[in-house]
Amino acid sequence: MISEPGLFRDLAYVFLAAVVGGGLARYARQPLILGYVLGGLLISPLTPGPSVADVHTFERFAEIGVILLMFSLGIEFSLKDLAGVKWIAILGGPLGILMIIGLAMVVGAQAGWSPTRSAVVGMVVSVASTMALARLLLDRGEIHSRHGRILIGISLVEDLIVVVLIVLIPALGALQDRIVAIARALVTAAVILIPFFYLTRRILPPLLARVARTRSDELFLLVALAIGLGAAALTQAAGLSLALGAFLAGLLINESDYAHEMLARLLSLRDAFVALFFVTVGVLIDPRVISTNLTLLMVLVGIIVIGNWAIWTIVALIFRQPLSTALLVGVGLTQIGEFSFVLVQVARQAGHVGLDVYNATLAASLVTILLNAVLVRVVPGWIGPGRLDESTLTWGLRSAGALEGHVVLCGFGRVGSAIGEALETFGIPYVAIETDPDIVKSLRARNVPAVFGDSAQRVILAAAQTDRAALVILAIPESDRARLAVSRIRALNPDAPILARVLDSEWRARLMEAGAAEVIQPEEEAASTLIRHALERVALPRDRVLAYLSRIRTAMEHAEAAAADAGTGLPLIREVRLKGGSPVGRPLGE
Repeated sequence: MISEPGLFRDLAYVFLAAVVGGGLARYARQPLILGYVLGGLLISPLTPGPSVADVHTFERFAEIGVILLMFSLGIEFSLKDLAGVKWIAILGGPLGILMIIGLAMVVGAQAGWSPTRSAVVGMVVSVASTMALARLLLDRGEIHSRHGRILIGISLVEDLIVVVLIVLIPALGALQDRIVAIARALVTAAVILIPFFYLTRRILPPLLARVARTRSDELFLLVALAIGLGAAALTQAAGLSLALGAFLAGLLINESDYAHEMLARLLSLRDAFVALFFVTVGVLIDPRVISTNLTLLMVLVGIIVIGNWAIWTIVALIFRQPLSTALLVGVGLTQIGEFSFVLVQVARQAGHVGLDVYNATLAASLVTILLNAVLVRVVPGWIGPGRLDESTLTWGLRSAGALEGHVVLCGFGRVGSAIGEALETFGIPYVAIETDPDIVKSLRARNVPAVFGDSAQRVILAAAQTDRAALVILAIPESDRARLAVSRIRALNPDAPILARVLDSEWRARLMEAGAAEVIQPEEEAASTLIRHALERVALPRDRVLAYLSRIRTAMEHAEAAAADAGTGLPLIREVRLKGGSPVGRPLGE
């Protein structure tokens, strides 16, 4: 097999740019998106220094990032979230786009543009980047806030409207023919998609249950990719956007018991391709546009930031949203991105706009994404935290609702189930995390909150609302997973005590260093219980038996000399490490 050295060199450039840009953004406490875009500028063929040779190839790779982000967003979202904002999305989305086109027509008339050019510019700047919006909301943990749900709802409606605009732009003077074409495309899409998603909803649950029973991480990831990419390809074939199909597939997964685990498997791959997407955006920017078309760029940025903010705030107020929510909705839509690129390319090919508008649109996307990231951070501070809707800022268990002060029980096998029974006996609320789908199903049938997935995964722990837990118990036998789980639990919740079990005594210190409050070794507990029963059987006083066991525990836990109290008659226990030689079969005295 002959490899293409240029491709792998370019791929190395892209991810190196993502690392450099992302690191600088993190150091400056800015969203990673900004760093990725600026990193793309560094390796652009239009800037000095090393550059990628084949930008077109990476545009294709970047589409995978769009699919994976929207697929994971659909998994995190729910139909109930969309139902709560359906009217402002379905009616408010088109209303806002029409108002923005009207604003562009007014601005264009003042600037001496033709009506067609003005209308096209309005269409291009009316569509926000779902990719950038979703990434910012996820980073800030606001995907389930009131304004977050409204923003996602509006952006999805915008994705649908893009399909209409793509058909409409090439022949603005022949609307009748275009309307027929639009109607035909939408009917075709409905004929293909409705049966598909109906059948998928019946097929997916048993399929995912079979995959879950294999307990294979690789198979779970492959099934997730097949579902997300397959749905995206189908909607594209139906004339709709890739992002919409991936999002709808994610919504189907969201209704299953396996959503959290599938999301956990996707996250690393998704983040890598999302970084590639935004680096590619930076690669496409021509910095010379800022100097040669500064006036046009300023007009576009003004409409996008000031105009969009004002119009979407008004739309939200029309649908009776609180002023604070309306302002945040307006702020979230003060940027443009991937679909604006598509629309301006269509308009350029149709001869409605020239190269100046095309390049200015690319530059405006960079500028507005940068400004949007800053505004999303600072505007909530202007509004005041007391006025923000924080009732649903975390993604937790649909069945449990918001929990506080509960116990998170990781692993529900023989040990975990016994602990769970004790917690239920004393009325202590808990959430179980388990990798056996049948156990999860039985727990939910008993109205016990349960999450299917690996407790060493951050997403699974977040789904169990570990950040609000009063206690975490690790009943999983694998020492390496237990250590990783302890580290991630401690990152989510620095204060909650963590109780863990470990089969290998060498792992006790590692778990304690990771943040466990107490580590139980089953063999040691069995030995202590047998010693206690044996000494009580030979009629030794109970207080001396318990003192002896306490001394053993102290010695075993600290692995150092335990000072013997004078006159107690109890033994001094030390741990002795042998260096070299084989003690097997030799007398203890030697």
